[in-house]
Parts: sequence; structure tokens; C-alpha cells
Amino acid sequence: MTVPKLALSQHTEEALVKSKAEVVVVGTVQGTEGAEPARGAGAVDAALGGTLLDALRALGATGKAEEVVKLPTMGALASAVVLAVGLGKPDAAGELTPEQVRRASGAAARALAGTGRALTTLSVLDLQAAVEGTALGAYAFTRYKSEPGDAPVSAVDVAAPAEGTTREHRATLKAATAIAESVIVARDLINTPPNDLYPASFADRARKLAESAGLEFEVLDEKALRRKGFGGILGVGSGSSRPPRLLKLTHRPARAKTKVALVGKGITFDTGGISIKPAANMEHMTSDMSGAAAVLAAVLLAAKLKYPVEVVAHIPLAENMPSGTAYRPGDVLTMYGGKTVEVLNTDAEGRLVLADAIVRAAEDDPDYLIETSTLTGAQLVALGNRTAGIMGSDEFRDRVAGIAAGTGEGGWAMPLPEELRADLDSRLADLANTTGQRWAGMLAAGVFLREFVAAELPWVHIDIAGPSFNTSAPWGYTGKGGTGVPVRTIAAVLADIADNG
Repeated sequence: MTVPKLALSQHTEEALVKSKAEVVVVGTVQGTEGAEPARGAGAVDAALGGTLLDALRALGATGKAEEVVKLPTMGALASAVVLAVGLGKPDAAGELTPEQVRRASGAAARALAGTGRALTTLSVLDLQAAVEGTALGAYAFTRYKSEPGDAPVSAVDVAAPAEGTTREHRATLKAATAIAESVIVARDLINTPPNDLYPASFADRARKLAESAGLEFEVLDEKALRRKGFGGILGVGSGSSRPPRLLKLTHRPARAKTKVALVGKGITFDTGGISIKPAANMEHMTSDMSGAAAVLAAVLLAAKLKYPVEVVAHIPLAENMPSGTAYRPGDVLTMYGGKTVEVLNTDAEGRLVLADAIVRAAEDDPDYLIETSTLTGAQLVALGNRTAGIMGSDEFRDRVAGIAAGTGEGGWAMPLPEELRADLDSRLADLANTTGQRWAGMLAAGVFLREFVAAELPWVHIDIAGPSFNTSAPWGYTGKGGTGVPVRTIAAVLADIADNG
């Protein structure tokens, strides 16, 4: 895991002229007549003799979101190049959102590949958003490439905003860097191929990360899972030669008044099992452990930033493979806690491992439960590739959806209609693992999970099937592959609970 070395810098014309950065980043916005320099570009404009706007427009700059235009400084600055990145249109009051700053910073960071040192003025607009966007936009996963290409930008000086004190700026820089590093932990796990990341190796990596963060760590292997009755996890993992695991990581600060349980789906590869998936794009199922990666990263972040909330993460890990020992359609599994489930489709496996972990999590008497998973293809049908579906207890669901929007990760509150429960009735068991119908698949999965949540426990389920893995071109601070969604949302929810209970 690497992020650019980020350091605060003075934001004056004199400092810019003397800067050792190879490239200076400025923002542009969409004006009525073309690109306009954003706040923070004034010192650069002054150093260039007031020619910045004319030069940008001559090069065709419009200020649209994520547009990148480069121009030489011709010796006016020690830096050889000014990189202007578009922020898009401001609102009616002329303001820009943190997410606009975050995405522009990410686009700039991607364009800085191969650069040793840069200086960004986007931080004048929003320091936290600029740091997060820069660190995440610079991310590249090249571990398996013999020719990795241009290295990400090595160091970025961050211009300090006029508002606030140096102490406050340093605290923001530290927190934003920690958040970005945690997202990158999740991205690295998601991007690791399944021949190297399977339940036991995920557990080994989690143990090392937990020990370095001072977290309590516990792992149940297949023998312990069988002894304790985790039928869902064992059933899903029964077809693989690499047996399942259940991890428990605990951040236990002194004087914590609130306890939050986190649960994340960790299917390290999903073939669909006996109900096998089509071959096309099955390689994307390396990302089916994105929920587990996000939960692991979030509890590590809680420890790093010393959140005054007890956080207990439960991470079920299994590989869903077809074989002579695999579970079958028609099997009945006895879940942890005693409920029975008839398997109608072995590709509806995530809810089975999650159900076991949710029941186990409730035994720790948490005040809240947050669960996230790449649960249903129906999430993509309903909400697309970038918007998570958020379900659960009405009040807590809406609270989490609002916080998700504020982080820029986004999400949409969805209902859990009571009439869907009857569709999960089974002729053999307490319930079936799927309705067998095409309609409302995301909601039906949420209804299934609700059956395993303790009464009166505020809970939320975040379906990230689309947002967790980017299969298209890079955008903003999101490259191809694992995105790390919803690490920042979970972190923001934990911070909100710490402040407000």
C-alpha cells in the first residue's frame, strides 16, 4: 500500500515561485464564456503575469468536470507545468461541493503519473476532499505486472486554506490520509487475484493488519465452525478445497459508550457453485469479498483514528465452488442460531454466510449493526454501477443514506416490503434462500437477512454489488478494479455515532 507523500505548503505567490514541485495543479470551473480559474489559482495567475485565463481558453479549456489541460510556465515558476483540472459547474450560489473537489483532485492525480513532486491548490477549496481525492486518484495496483508503467506521483504539496489554523490543517491532513490509506487497504485486497486471496490467506493478512493496529483478533477454522454450528458458512464453502473461516476483529477503546457491529461478505471467489454462473465476466467475481475488505479496512481505521466507539467486525470467508462435495439446490442448512434454510440456488450464497455472521454479531449486544456486501445483481439493475442500495431499520437506514451522500460514495434508501417475506417460505425449512422470482431481488435479499437480525437492533444492509468494483474506464478518484466502497461511509457513520450516539 502506497500513497503519495502529502505535506502542507504555504499558498503565496512567493512560495509558488520557489516551489520545487515539477507541476502545479489549479482548478477551473465552467463559466458562461468558458473556463474560469477556481479559487486558489490567483497566486499562479499572478506569477504568470495575469495570463492564466487567456492561456487556458486558448488551449480549449472549458472547466467541465475532470477535464485536464496542461500549459508550460515558460520559466515564470520553478515548476515547469501548470495542470488545470475541471471542477464542473458551481451551484447557484457559486459554491463547489467536496465531491467535485475530490473528483477533480483524483483526475489530476491520475494525470500526474510519472511525476516526482507536485503542488495542488485544490486544497484551498476543501482540504480533506483534496487530500482524499489525490491519494485515491494516484492509486495503482501493479503487483502482478512485470512492466508497471509510469509510477504514481511520489509527493504532493498541499496548499493550506486561508481558513483555520495550521494545527487544524495538520489534523485534517492526517485524518484524510488515514481514510485514504484505509480505502487502499480494501482496494488491494479486492484486486488480489483469487489464487492468492482465499479464506486462509485473507485471514493471515487480516491478522497481520490487526496486530499492527492493536486490534483483538480471533479466527474460527472449519473445525471450529462445525463444532459451533455455522451451517451457512460451512455449506457455501463445502465445494472448495480451501475451507472457510470466520474472523472477529475488535477495536475496544477505553470508556466507549456505544458498540457497533460490522459484518462484511467475504466470498473470495464466486463461481455460483452448482448453480454455476455464465463464463462471461466471471473473473469479476474476484471482487465478491469487497464487503469483507471494506469492513476490515473500517475497523482498522477506527483504531488508527481512535474513534471512541467499540467496533466489532465479523467477517465470514468462503469460496463458492462446484465439486463433488459442494452444497446443492434442495439441501437444507441449519444456520448458526438454529434456523433452517432450504437452498434453491447456490448462487444466492452471500446471504447464507452473512446470516451466520449476523446472528453471531448480535450475541455481542451491539447498539447498531452495519452489514455490507456484493449481494445481488439486482442492485445493478435497480441502481446502476455507482449507487449502493441501503436497506434496514427505517431510521438508521435513512441516517446512513444521508451520511453516504455526504461522503460522496452515495447510496439510496430502499424499502423492505413485508409482502416479500411470504415469497421466501419453504416447504421443507424455516425459509428458502431465494424467492425464485426475477422481481425485487435486492429487496428480497434484504428481507432474508432481516430474518436473522435480533429484534429491536438498529441495522443497515448496504448492497455494493455495482459500486465496489469498477469495470469501466477510470473516473475521478476511482480507477479500474476495486473501489473500496463503502469504507468512507462506514467510517463517517462510526464518527457520527461517536458524536451523537
